[in-house]
Amino acid sequence: MPPGQPLDLFVTVTDFSGHPERLQLNSPAEVVETEHRLVVDFTDNGGACDTLAPPAELAFAARATSSFPGAFPPFTVAELDGVLKDRAIEWPERPAFLARVLPRHTAANAAESAVLIDGSVLANAPFRPALDALKERPARRQIDRRFIYIDPSPDIKLRLNRGGGTPGFFQTIIGAISDIPRQQPIRDNLEAIAERSARIDRMRGILAAIRPEVEADVESLFGHTLFLDRPTAPRLIAWRRRAQKAAAASSGYGFVAYGHLKRSAVIETLALLLFDAGEHHRPRRLAQIRAAIVAHVAASGADLLGSGQTGGASAASIAFLQTFDIGFRIRRLRLMARRLSEVETAADEPELGPMRDAIYESLSPYLDRLRAEMHAGLHDAVRAMRGDAGAVLETLGRTFDLDRLDAETDQRLAEAFAALAKPTRRTLLLAYLGFPYFDTATLPLLQGEGLDEFDPIKVDRIAPDDATSIRSGGAEATLKGIQFGTFGAFFSRAYRENDYLWGRLHGSERMIDITVSTLPSTVRMKPGRVAAIKRAAFLAILDEEEPRLTAILPLIAQLRTEIG
Repeated sequence: MPPGQPLDLFVTVTDFSGHPERLQLNSPAEVVETEHRLVVDFTDNGGACDTLAPPAELAFAARATSSFPGAFPPFTVAELDGVLKDRAIEWPERPAFLARVLPRHTAANAAESAVLIDGSVLANAPFRPALDALKERPARRQIDRRFIYIDPSPDIKLRLNRGGGTPGFFQTIIGAISDIPRQQPIRDNLEAIAERSARIDRMRGILAAIRPEVEADVESLFGHTLFLDRPTAPRLIAWRRRAQKAAAASSGYGFVAYGHLKRSAVIETLALLLFDAGEHHRPRRLAQIRAAIVAHVAASGADLLGSGQTGGASAASIAFLQTFDIGFRIRRLRLMARRLSEVETAADEPELGPMRDAIYESLSPYLDRLRAEMHAGLHDAVRAMRGDAGAVLETLGRTFDLDRLDAETDQRLAEAFAALAKPTRRTLLLAYLGFPYFDTATLPLLQGEGLDEFDPIKVDRIAPDDATSIRSGGAEATLKGIQFGTFGAFFSRAYRENDYLWGRLHGSERMIDITVSTLPSTVRMKPGRVAAIKRAAFLAILDEEEPRLTAILPLIAQLRTEIG
């Protein structure tokens, strides 16, 4: 993993007995539902470490999610406690871990008796937590964001009626409670990704359409002499403020709606950060934190926008956004990165490297401010907060320290602008100073998500059906463990070695394909080059595994012949 890039693990588990969750309705005001889905999550927070969690916690997740109904007994915390006791292994993190993953049971002093079974009963593919984790991914360089999922046997589908006629009693029960949930397609998740990426593409089209008018307004505002002056940090600040005021004036009443939307997005971000910092697990607490922030904003006059205010916003409103609106800074830098990529595609200019470095070096600390673990020091203050959020927000503002980050960003960008050739400097300055116009036009259309706040996501699959360089036919032609209802490898070491080796071969081929797919459309590799890379990877894997996989030596010899 690159330095600072976090690694997250999400393990789905099913709470057999279920736990109560309160839902807010109109009438009645509150109802209690039984929830059975659990997700046990781990992360290294982007730091250097040897393991994601203590061994006992990883064993907890592995044992619970492996409790396939009918094959393995359900899991309880008491079972793990017994194993640790027999092996004289300490688990000092036990109370905090159980409070995090089993909050309802812990509150009722019943964590030891919670019965957990395989997560595939209700959620076999935890796409939602993985998608949410994308928001925590820092982009310290230009990136190509991929969502890659592994499907070991997509061609093995359940057939409820294999022999014709109506399925029998037990066949129906097994299909309903086990096979169907595990085979449920991930279409809904993939469609959500595609819709989000399509929305970002539409916004890019809108940006391209309004760019000429925005650039004309910026040029008329500053005059052509702007691009003759050498950019400095003070000049960038003055130019930026002037462009911001002009964008507000030209937007009319639309700017008021934009301002309210932007402030609401900031409040929501702050509420979620404080909710996570306080390690709360009740949705009602999030609503309480949000209400406390809204009340503080209103009491301080930071909610006043419109023609009645000088410059369209009260001084308190401007101060609030200057202190907390990280999203605005991130969107501006990402617009700059997008425009820079377009310039690089149009013409190969070596001097663009310093500008690219300045953008991403500036973007990184802003993104870090949105990571929950950075605000762990607010834990006690948030939990003690009841009605007045002022003191907590003041502390959070000092933690954000956006004045310092802004000053450092201005200095980096000024030096990078000054090093550019005048035509390129003009193009990027127009994008930088035109950002308030672009943001005012596009933020409402994106319902607060923010233009390109996260990059479009391309989806790739790793499966035997997609890796055919060695042997076609998919899982049925390569895997052994798919037999006996996918439990075949439990009964044979040779089957396990077979599937492990094919997994490495299939995985390496697909990773090569995915890497090649990141090349620009204008780049073409020499004929046979990709095949040669794959062959070298295949042979390296066989050379590495042959001394270890002694139960399938005939298969390895056969594969060498097939690879050629």
